Amino acid sequence: MLTWTDLTQDWASSFARAKRRFPNLDDGDMPFLKLDRGRFEAYLAARHNLTLSEAREELEDFLYVETLSRELED
Repeated sequence: MLTWTDLTQDWASSFARAKRRFPNLDDGDMPFLKLDRGRFEAYLAARHNLTLSEAREELEDFLYVETLSRELED
């Protein structure tokens, strides 16, 4: 399964895909969010009116979908 580290290797592309799933992400915050998964989860929760637990689940779902997408590309 895709990890946070995998996701941040091509952060600009990953963030663009994340923004399609989570439309309240702000491009101006993009550079700071890749530094720490916990920080991203807290930001995701705040921007999308989710609990931290819900944000973690949503991120896990996103990582799973990204994994499937990469497997299809290969």
